[in-house]
Amino acid sequence: MATVAELLLEGQARLRAAGSESARLDTELLLGHVIGLERTALIAHPTAPVGDGAAGQFWEAIARREAGEPVAYIRGLKEFYGLAFAVDSRALIPRPESERLVDFAQAEILVRLTGSPRAPDALPIEVADIGTGSGAVVVALAVALRRQGMLDEVRLLATDVSPDAAALARENAVAHAIADRIDVAVADLLPGATGPFDLILANLPYVRTDVIPTLPRATSFEPALALDGGADGLAVIGRLLERLPGVLGRDGVALLEIGGDQGAEIVAEVERRLPGWSCRVELDLGRLPRVARVERAGPAAPPRA
Repeated sequence: MATVAELLLEGQARLRAAGSESARLDTELLLGHVIGLERTALIAHPTAPVGDGAAGQFWEAIARREAGEPVAYIRGLKEFYGLAFAVDSRALIPRPESERLVDFAQAEILVRLTGSPRAPDALPIEVADIGTGSGAVVVALAVALRRQGMLDEVRLLATDVSPDAAALARENAVAHAIADRIDVAVADLLPGATGPFDLILANLPYVRTDVIPTLPRATSFEPALALDGGADGLAVIGRLLERLPGVLGRDGVALLEIGGDQGAEIVAEVERRLPGWSCRVELDLGRLPRVARVERAGPAAPPRA
């Protein structure tokens, strides 16, 4: 019977040989997933024996990773904003960069709820998460608002053009006991006769078509529909920009995730498609452009998160 240390050592060697740049982390995550232990517990007990059945499952997982499949798909989950989300090939794997959308959305909602006294009969703040994928952004936002006692003041809509992705988003909403607070719809950007919204969030495809073949092999397992942003990476985002005048409230804000090299381009795109509107680009924790804040020109925007 093999020990934890023996399996980790051989697993890492196989993944390094297959070209993995995170062989140690991948191996620890996969073995921990198979035997039901966190990485820290796994590392703390290197001499613990691993049964033949579990070892067999581990080697099956290693073989899938050798073929390039993302660890998140093999495990069936991904951590995002401190929460665990079910993930599979129906939707893009949530990225840490997208957590900024949740940060800025919370800050925007907080300003709207506390900036001035709200009437008892005030309408809920209307929020749409477009291109929701696994639902990570909208579910994380809903859970955060629930913790802060603000969820009753907000109405949430999540949309995706893929029925499979929308189904996964519903599953994650159920898993976090928030399904009754999020309407999930299958739609190209937004259903008809929708809005106006106070806040629109969107993590739409923004990878340039010619860049996709150069991405890491694991990316090839993710749905191309969720990655391909057209020749300039802004084709889908541009379609949403054109719809904003009809779906965004007069004082509404759209927060759009962009690529780290698209800061100047999104500002120019907003100027071209929405004359008179403003666009401010917010940075991620790596100091790269990440979220475009788009709104009608007017008073100064709320403070940054």
